[in-house]
Amino acid sequence: MPNQSAQLTQVFSALADPTRRAVLARLGGGPCATSELSRRFPMALPSFTQHLDVLEDCGLVTSRKVGRVRTYALAPKRLAVAEQWLSQRRAEWTRRLDSLDAYLDTVKKERS
Repeated sequence: MPNQSAQLTQVFSALADPTRRAVLARLGGGPCATSELSRRFPMALPSFTQHLDVLEDCGLVTSRKVGRVRTYALAPKRLAVAEQWLSQRRAEWTRRLDSLDAYLDTVKKERS
């Protein structure tokens, strides 16, 4: 469980940045070279590659280098860790809201 917690923290930390979320959205359309990915962002290439390194370090993307071109691709398996956590929270929140709704219905009926 501690390893999964660390993975979850890494994923949410990576997703906290709008540039990295935009990169993931772009990679959802298919693999892309670093230079093509970086064109959309008003920053120096070394700064942009730091974002790619964060995404790769936490397992959200993979890369491969052919010649001088490094291509990145989405690695959706790691997103499953965050999705599972969110799903568990959603189920808990739904259960609690249903319980609150039932309680409020009871109170309303008692006052009628």
